[in-house]
Amino acid sequence: MIRHPMIRLLVILLLVLPALEISGLLLAGRLIGGWPTFLLILLTGLIGAVLARREGRKVWAMARQQLSMGQIPGQSILHGICVFIGGILLVTPGFFTDIAGFLLVFPATRPFFVSLLLRFIRKHMEGGTFRIFRL
Repeated sequence: MIRHPMIRLLVILLLVLPALEISGLLLAGRLIGGWPTFLLILLTGLIGAVLARREGRKVWAMARQQLSMGQIPGQSILHGICVFIGGILLVTPGFFTDIAGFLLVFPATRPFFVSLLLRFIRKHMEGGTFRIFRL
């Protein structure tokens, strides 16, 4: 039995997300056809990779600037985590992962996810349950 809530959530996501993606792809294939669906998947992956690379470079430049001014690049790191996860989701085939990926990579929507990530980290640090590696 899986006891840790984060691992339980991960298992559920690994089971439910692929089923949702396959359903979405089949529905799109029925609505617009197989080849247009295939091309749309390739196009969103390509646009997503380019966008994630561009935003990653901006975040990296922001972190370097903060370091050169003697500041800890905390916000830059959180933005970088969001861009990294968003980039992975964008190159993963599927429409739902693309939507989530674009939301994580776009500069206008990313601050919402940065604040969620920061809240998650603070909650677990204050509770003494935050670990980067668990052996």
